[in-house]
Amino acid sequence: MSRFRVWAPKAGGVGLDLAGRRVAMTPAAGGWHEADVDGAGPGTDYGFSLDGGPVLPDPRSPWQPAGVHGPSRTVDHAAFPWTDAGWRGVHLPSAVLYELHVGTFTPDGTFVAAIERLDHLVDLGVDAVELLPVAEFPGARGWGYDGVAPYAPQSAYGGPDGLKRLVDACHARGLGVVIDVVYNHLGPDGNYLGSYGPYFTDRYATPWGAAVNLDGAGSDEVRAFFVDNALMWLRDYRCDGLRLDAVHAILDTSATHLLEELAVRTEALAASLGRPLFLVAESDLNDPRVVRRREVGGYGMDAQWSDDFHHAVHAALTGESDGYYADFGSLADVATALRRAFVHGGEYSAYRGRRHGRLDPGLSGHRFLGYAQNHDQVGNRAQGERSAALMSPGRLRLAAALVLTSPFVPMLFQGEEWAAGTPFQYFTDHADPALGRAVSEGRKAEFTAFGWPADEVPDPQDPATFERSRLDWAELARNEHAEVFDWHRRLIALRRSEPALTDGRLDAVAVSFDDEAGWLVVRRGPVSVAANIGPKPVELGVTGRVVLASDGAELETGGTLRLAPDAVAVLA
Repeated sequence: MSRFRVWAPKAGGVGLDLAGRRVAMTPAAGGWHEADVDGAGPGTDYGFSLDGGPVLPDPRSPWQPAGVHGPSRTVDHAAFPWTDAGWRGVHLPSAVLYELHVGTFTPDGTFVAAIERLDHLVDLGVDAVELLPVAEFPGARGWGYDGVAPYAPQSAYGGPDGLKRLVDACHARGLGVVIDVVYNHLGPDGNYLGSYGPYFTDRYATPWGAAVNLDGAGSDEVRAFFVDNALMWLRDYRCDGLRLDAVHAILDTSATHLLEELAVRTEALAASLGRPLFLVAESDLNDPRVVRRREVGGYGMDAQWSDDFHHAVHAALTGESDGYYADFGSLADVATALRRAFVHGGEYSAYRGRRHGRLDPGLSGHRFLGYAQNHDQVGNRAQGERSAALMSPGRLRLAAALVLTSPFVPMLFQGEEWAAGTPFQYFTDHADPALGRAVSEGRKAEFTAFGWPADEVPDPQDPATFERSRLDWAELARNEHAEVFDWHRRLIALRRSEPALTDGRLDAVAVSFDDEAGWLVVRRGPVSVAANIGPKPVELGVTGRVVLASDGAELETGGTLRLAPDAVAVLA
């Protein structure tokens, strides 16, 4: 006997459709409808009809094998033969994360295909992979941020068992798994939630249309929908953490914010499972409440992405000043980011035209992820150029050194570790011609407004845009790429061996710099990173021995470090 349940509070009647066979569901308390059916075990296709209307997928569908518009399929999560009984989880403060997009990580672009490259990540030295959203989204190509079936792993990637095989294989190699989840909006194509109940509200405006209803009438079950989803990834798929997309767009005036509720429930689940679980937020608010402990008025997120650190490093090393980079560009900004995480802690932001952010000197660097690249900062450029296309080899090495010796939790983006030459562009696969055309034209209009020629803006709907974004693993065999990989691997090994580098105390970071001359020295205990991004050679007094150096860096007898322009050295 299998039980089917669906929340549809406004429906007068709900029918369960089983491959054309219609079963009337019984109303239950709280707007739920239920039906017990014999012979409908795992692998059964089904859907729901509201008041005699068309058959729709289950909002909590565990599998959408025919895509976002097709029938749902039942899954028995207990049937998977897990082999990770000895897995003890990931300690986030001491970890190095690796962000990857399943569809472009390998030629086949599936969960199972990604397993073939896990030994590369072990060799690199990272601790966990962070997967861009894998909930069912329209078509076979996409970033995943327009997903519409939050409980169903993307069918084009391999569905539920494919994801479980990847997680199991990661754990077997000592790698944790983080899933990127999107709780601030759903995509437009295949989004049937509004037909079932008050999942959305027009009381708030968002860039994606109606906001998710988290604090209005009927919101209790909407909140439960997302909380239960988070717990599912951590429990049924045995993931180690979640990255919460754009939490500043989670609009919730409840006394207990959804983020806090998620933190409480995740903590309880971790206790019952006997292994650590963590939540990492993406926020552009520079608000310490996101990562403060709940006991002192925070939301209790374990960490958040540090865009200020990225922007400071990127602007200083590339000279770019468009958009939000207008607020950055000096080595002083890099120093500020390293010493307090937020460059804007209440100071005026020219980009925003107002004061921005707030400081909390009690926060640890472990509460922030530090990175020089990620899917947003690469893919939201018109042509998806990586840092390797924007920086000299020396500056690329400096960016890696700053990230991997920082007081933050470091994160790398797929291919960054070998200076991949392939771009990471924005791609979609919408079957609806009107929607596909709107996405393509919108992307072109966005970037032509910034001065890009229209014919140089890749079409997201063109399959070639997706194909260009696949990693080219053959690059690793070339010396210039192999050397960059070795640089990253040795930096991670140094981070492992030197306790000062995993110390999250921001007040223990010492930074010296000269913006006019262009030199920077970051000291973390016995480790120093010294660099020259100025136009002329510089000589710096340093201590220690050189453990890593780019071309143009030379330590002379007596402790004088000579650095040519764009040279960097790491001393310990």
